[in-house]
Amino acid sequence: MDLPRNAFKAALNEGRAQLGLWCTLNEPSAAEMLAGAGFDWLMFDTEHSALDPLTALPLLQAAAPYPVSAVLRPGELDAAQIKKMLDLGAQNILVPMVDDAEQAARAAAAVAYPGTGEGAGIRGVSGATRANRWGAVPDYHRRAREEICLIVQVETLAAVDRIEEICATPGVDAVFVGPADLAAAMGFPGEATRPEVIAACADAIRRIRAAGKPAGTLSAAPAYLEACIAAGSLFTAVGVDMGLLRAGALAAAKTWRDRI
Repeated sequence: MDLPRNAFKAALNEGRAQLGLWCTLNEPSAAEMLAGAGFDWLMFDTEHSALDPLTALPLLQAAAPYPVSAVLRPGELDAAQIKKMLDLGAQNILVPMVDDAEQAARAAAAVAYPGTGEGAGIRGVSGATRANRWGAVPDYHRRAREEICLIVQVETLAAVDRIEEICATPGVDAVFVGPADLAAAMGFPGEATRPEVIAACADAIRRIRAAGKPAGTLSAAPAYLEACIAAGSLFTAVGVDMGLLRAGALAAAKTWRDRI
């Protein structure tokens, strides 16, 4: 059995735009439905949801038969969390709150085995996991990093100031701009669609692309999305599952409340 190919990483390396959706629901049936909805990638978030690495596993399994890539976000830059996610079969890891090159290097080390890839990997070695099909993938431990995509998230003023050094860190495959936390850092908590925030995020995306890395972001606001896509966002999430559910529920209630 060959090493599973990472279609998401391949697309980013080829410069092909990838449409995504943020997922927070701890429900495999919802993940399976969304996996067939036409997105290129789904981001399963264990930072701001009831999910953790173990409850994310059924979501990975539910999405696996569909032509969609799964991305997992740990709650923090924690090598133990990241190791478990990789062993459970995640190939795309989005690490939040990366502020500088030192933290980016720690994230890069967490996704690589010792003696492989760029830098000194610290990923712990297990012989039989879902990631290597319980030992069925030949030479998995030497080749795994080829198909792992490490995305680091810049979402503070310190991170924005250091975008170029973060992008230059060996092992960083892509950089994601987080508008919500950046808005708060700029003094506008809960106002990620203010013109100042949109401009800052779009500028960050342009700098990431100029540094030679794929850039991504998330929003449900058309003005934000249009500005960031124009700036070069290559992997763009256009909503959150709970937000879509709530919007649909509110619309149905409004439509039918006065008709019954």
